[in-house]
Order: sequence, then structure tokens, then C-alpha cells
Amino acid sequence: MCEANAYLVSGDEKTLIMEAVDTVEPEEEGLKLVNIFGEQKFVKARIHSLALVDHNIYLTPES
Repeated sequence: MCEANAYLVSGDEKTLIMEAVDTVEPEEEGLKLVNIFGEQKFVKARIHSLALVDHNIYLTPES
């Protein structure tokens, strides 16, 4: 499986915001995350980095 976990990064802290993310879509004011179960979450954030081998998406909050 290729889904990833999405984390919100603030300083040295990483907070899990969604597991099994399948799709990340840019929206006007942030990102829409959709997991393999069809659950959706909108976050006012931008992509900080991707760790593809580890299946992690790191996001930073938008001000």
C-alpha cells in the first residue's frame, strides 16, 4: 500500500492529523486531505516536506 500519514509540524513537534492519506489536493486556502476510507479533512497548511520511503507527509500551518 502507498498511503501515507500526514503530520502538522510546529517547531520540533509533529502532530498526526490523518492516517492512510491517499490524496492531497491544493485548495484556495490550504490543502484537502482524503484517506483510503473516504474521510476528508481541510487544513490551512502548506507542504513542508515529504518522506516517501517512510510514507509521511509533513505540513506547516499557514498564517
